[in-house]
Amino acid sequence: MIEFNGKTVWITGASSGIGKALSLKISALEANIVLSSRNKEELENVAKQCKGDYYILPIDLEKPETFKKASQLVVKKYGRIDLLINNGGISQRSKASQTSIDVDRKLMEINYFGTIGLTKSVLPIMQKQQKGHIVTISSLSGKFGFFLRSAYAASKFAQLGFFESLRLEEDKNNIDISIVFPGFINTEISKNALSGTGVRHGLQDQNQQNGISPEKCAQDIINGIIDNKHEIFSGGKEIWMVKIKRFFPNLFHKIIKKQSGT
Repeated sequence: MIEFNGKTVWITGASSGIGKALSLKISALEANIVLSSRNKEELENVAKQCKGDYYILPIDLEKPETFKKASQLVVKKYGRIDLLINNGGISQRSKASQTSIDVDRKLMEINYFGTIGLTKSVLPIMQKQQKGHIVTISSLSGKFGFFLRSAYAASKFAQLGFFESLRLEEDKNNIDISIVFPGFINTEISKNALSGTGVRHGLQDQNQQNGISPEKCAQDIINGIIDNKHEIFSGGKEIWMVKIKRFFPNLFHKIIKKQSGT
């Protein structure tokens, strides 16, 4: 995708954080923006700040039975779907030994099954178009596990396997796949994360608070989309841990175990 002008871009998790920043930046590039999340009121607030055409489409990633109709509504509105950005999701802050299996299941339902379910509802449209781009916002936790994020990391690892496979299968249909690995971004992801019992964590991680802005992350993602990168990284010095893990695994272990989960 060389430019966004006139393209139809569907963004989940668009009501806050990275999703909101992406919506506003891509809207300024004169794309048609489809704004989705569970929070209709916040979507309306984001829409008021959009510069181009927009369509508010509330969606719950735990309700896959609604995805096909939602995709049809987007096509009815704009005629096509050029870019799907799977940004919606939820995190976790609890030790594995103290995390209810129900919380593990919930994170997989939202982050994995919800994401791939929506993707599968869009795929036939892009296949018919013989063109499209699917971007999924993973996490550095999709590259390596970290304290207090066992269920979250598992869901992000699962995304990676699915979308790398999808990239190979859909290359013949001119459907591009990009996976984004943000590091510490100053959003409320930790506040909205689930505790081991499934209640809202409610606390801001120091790591997140000291992270880069959602706007900087959004710009990194947009640049990566324009360049059609398979993998897009955004964050501070923490993103170097991916290379350290790959080339110096023993050093990686020594460094990572000294880090704070919050």
